[in-house]
Amino acid sequence: MASTADIRNGVVLNLDGALWNVVEFQHVKPGKGGAFVRTKLKNVVTGKVVDRTYNAGAKIEVENVDRRDFQYLYRDGEDFVFMDASTYDQVPVTATVVGDAANFLLENQTATVAMNNDIPLYVELPASVVLEITYTEPGLQGDRSTGGTKPATVETGYQIQVPLFLETGTKVKVDTRTGDYLGRVS
Repeated sequence: MASTADIRNGVVLNLDGALWNVVEFQHVKPGKGGAFVRTKLKNVVTGKVVDRTYNAGAKIEVENVDRRDFQYLYRDGEDFVFMDASTYDQVPVTATVVGDAANFLLENQTATVAMNNDIPLYVELPASVVLEITYTEPGLQGDRSTGGTKPATVETGYQIQVPLFLETGTKVKVDTRTGDYLGRVS
């Protein structure tokens, strides 16, 4: 058991059997009354964000979450198989745990997998990845970079919006958090 003095950004708390990641915290000492800690917590599994307030010195349960780099190997039915680069252990991760990261995962790509008691909690990718456009409508004469956008399918099968001048086979940088086109890669 820990106390509210141990609350920091990134700490994972066990509240009512669910794991919550501390996104923000603030120690408050009002002029009148006792001190307290105001927190913003994000559910590790569902992503739900809630605000909780604790009295100073209250007991909280802190969980140990191990974040390690894994290499994505392949998809096996509904599971994604990752390999720990240091031990060569292969870990199957369900599609619900991988979530939207599946749209940007390529074989042999490195990703951070957060584990608690050897159970995968979530998968984090780098802020951006480089993907090749596998299909898009051809650009027309006069299409410029300041014009509109068109849909393009990248090598993972995910569809993004790209400028009109881009063609099939072009490598592009894509933001993994939003799925937005960031630029061409030569």
